[in-house]
Amino acid sequence: MNISQVGSGPSENSSAPRPGITFPIGATVSAAGTNFCVYSRGATSITLALFDDAEDAEPALCVRLDPETNRTYHYWHVFVPGLCAGQLYGYYADGPDQPDQGSMFDRQKLLIDPYAFAVVLPVGYSRAAAARPGDNTSTAPKSVVVDSDAYDWEGDQPLKRAFDDSIIYELHVRGFTANPNSGVNAAERGTYAGLIDKIPFLQDLGVTTVELMPVLQFDPQDAPEGFTNSWGYQPMALFAPHSAYSSRREPLGPVQEFRDLVKAFHRAGIEVILDVVFNHTAEGGPGGPVLSLRGLDNPTYYLVDPNARGTYDDYTGTGNTVNANETIVRRLILDCLRHWVQHMHVDGFRFDLAAALSRGEDGSPLKDPPILWDIETDPVLAGTKIIAEAWDAAGLYEVSTFVGDRWAVWNGRYRDTVRRFIKGDSGQAGGFADSLVGSAQLFQRPDRDPTRSINFVTAHDGFTLNDLVSYDAKHNLANGEDNRDGSDSNDSWNCGVEGPTDDPLVGQLRGQQVRNFFMALLVSQGRPMMLMGDEVRRTQRGNTNTYCQDNELSWYDWDLVKGEAGLLRFVRKFLAFRRGSFLFTDRHFWGEPGSARLIWHGVELHQPDFGEDSHSLALELIHPARSEHLYVIFNAFWEALDFSLPVLPDGQFWRGLVDTAQPSPQDFPDLPQPLADATCLVAARSTVILIADQGSSEPAPVALD
Repeated sequence: MNISQVGSGPSENSSAPRPGITFPIGATVSAAGTNFCVYSRGATSITLALFDDAEDAEPALCVRLDPETNRTYHYWHVFVPGLCAGQLYGYYADGPDQPDQGSMFDRQKLLIDPYAFAVVLPVGYSRAAAARPGDNTSTAPKSVVVDSDAYDWEGDQPLKRAFDDSIIYELHVRGFTANPNSGVNAAERGTYAGLIDKIPFLQDLGVTTVELMPVLQFDPQDAPEGFTNSWGYQPMALFAPHSAYSSRREPLGPVQEFRDLVKAFHRAGIEVILDVVFNHTAEGGPGGPVLSLRGLDNPTYYLVDPNARGTYDDYTGTGNTVNANETIVRRLILDCLRHWVQHMHVDGFRFDLAAALSRGEDGSPLKDPPILWDIETDPVLAGTKIIAEAWDAAGLYEVSTFVGDRWAVWNGRYRDTVRRFIKGDSGQAGGFADSLVGSAQLFQRPDRDPTRSINFVTAHDGFTLNDLVSYDAKHNLANGEDNRDGSDSNDSWNCGVEGPTDDPLVGQLRGQQVRNFFMALLVSQGRPMMLMGDEVRRTQRGNTNTYCQDNELSWYDWDLVKGEAGLLRFVRKFLAFRRGSFLFTDRHFWGEPGSARLIWHGVELHQPDFGEDSHSLALELIHPARSEHLYVIFNAFWEALDFSLPVLPDGQFWRGLVDTAQPSPQDFPDLPQPLADATCLVAARSTVILIADQGSSEPAPVALD
């Protein structure tokens, strides 16, 4: 092994490593070479290791840093002349190996630079080797030196679209195109390049924003034996795009291909939001692998149990919790977010288990968590969208109380209430009504508005929309945990038969319920979020926790685009209608001054029933400044109900825009028919939307495609 010691005196060799500087943190390329800087408070020595190949069992060069000349405060730094982008590297950190005191140094473990902009995994990468004592260099991930400015963005910038008109589509990069029936070139299936190929589909669907499940480099082996981690909620390098999602095998390939993806989405007018995980890492709990933060400064980066410093405070269900109270950790998170905005041009972030970041060092929730306010007020992030999963795995639930003026939140109460009302549960009408108007009662502070709520019925975690109406219970045996994993509380209803069925009546009811859920989601105030494949009834065969299923169980089935063409048409047309309506871009809650007029009705006009036994509701929306007038009727009752219709001014009449009880294309007809009667019979378990029209009573076309 070639080891170079950076000495305390000036070097006569111009190519010899020099002391370097403390900023920027990470590996920074210049015309003269690369400066490296890494933080470690407890290390007694740090060695920079340079590699020629990801599979190398030994470094080509080791640069041992001198604590006298290469350490300033707790920052270790060195400048290597002539070293350029594409170089593979890592760190060895030596220090006290005292697990009972929270110190986890192991000088034989090759560590990922926490600020690495790219990472390569050797073919023989081994999580197990990183968890046991001994040298793991040949099987360890290697960091990659990246020149963050070496890319032609061709004028691209984050889109900075208003939140008002956002329609979010949560998707999995690999799962979207990995299926052989995707039509994507075999070499690009399941990659960033493959996703680019499907942008026209997403444009036609009508989404404005894609929310990518984790693409920050994660540990594919953090799963039960014999399985692969597919979802990506086990990060190992926060600044680096996941290398396996790149069709390019060279070390810099993932960075360039991800940038191509963002640029292509922006050209199509679609924003890119990243699902980011800062609350925990893939290093897990005691006995987990030493990959990066644990080997550099365990008690700084993690919440260590003060009474048993060899263990962690686990508020995430993964074994560890990142210590966002530490200044260096907050800086890491902010620098990471800025990197993805400034150098990767993403438009925003969804923060996994964000409530965990609000806990103090003793685990108690903080009233004003510094990191959350740091993110909210950071000038680089000011134009981005920030969305919180406002709970954690230890019971903290902050949906209605999450801090800040900009933060939007995944509205879990919306999901639960809408599911229960549509399937016919009692006592849900009042909560459902509030859900439809942006959860105004949930967000009671006067400075909140409807954009606070990210409305969703389904997400990656839980049933797909098809499975929500096809299964009463989860079916997770394929995960190898005897069906113990995943939540048992899903508020689902199989419509009479568990799983697939040839019964035409059950099939019809399921299709109707799927459309009912879409209507509830898309007529609600707030920002709607759809799950990948719900528009074509993608199924996971009742599996609610496909985190370890990198196969057709969780992939998008592109045959359904034809097989469920009617539903796809329905969703496309209503998304187009929603985008063209001012009612759904209102920053004020309906009924407030300056907003649309809101009138609640029941079966009879002006007699809404929010009681325990109510299963129906109607709302009338009037936007006089925009000449928009809608009447939306939800009948979750198991019998048809006859609803009285509001009387319109002379010359106006109601047209039937949507009727979920009708087959395609009558569920959303191209020529909406006028209603001749003063009442509207709404079929059992269905939704009807009427639009006020002025002019000819002949059928009028609705050109929405």
